[in-house]
Order: sequence, then structure tokens, then C-alpha cells
Amino acid sequence: MDQQWLDNFRNKLDQHYTWPSLYIFKFIVPSGKEPEVKELFPLHTVTEKLSSHGKYTSITVQMMMPSSEAVIEVYVKASHIEGIVAL
Repeated sequence: MDQQWLDNFRNKLDQHYTWPSLYIFKFIVPSGKEPEVKELFPLHTVTEKLSSHGKYTSITVQMMMPSSEAVIEVYVKASHIEGIVAL
């Protein structure tokens, strides 16, 4: 991930949230990659929805986050999952 993009994202998070805050993560992954995303949130409930053709799964997680840095850390870890799209 580009450092400038991360800095801009951090600034936007800090402008829109008062930490700690409830944050909603949304991802789309190729079907079969769901376990890799779930590993990022071992103690949280993950909502999944299969696409109409079954090729992709959308994953949503609501999580209390302490800071923008913690949010970014999750996205950095998620970026290593092949085919993932963060929304």
C-alpha cells in the first residue's frame, strides 16, 4: 500500500470518527477465500453473502476500533489475501 494513500486514509478516518469507535469493514473475496478474511477477526461475528453466481462472497464485520492506526493495520493485513477487494 502506498504511504501517501495510507496517510490520506488515516486523515479521513480521523476527521470522520472519534476514537474509539464502531467501524464497519466490508470486503469482497473470491469464494473459498472466506476463511482467510475470518482469521483477521477471530473474536467477531462475520456476516457473509454469496454473489448471485457464487463466484464471490461479500464479508461484513462490525468492530470497535481504538484508532485509525488499528483500522489501517487490518486493511494492510487484508491486502495480502489474493483477490480481495476492500469497500
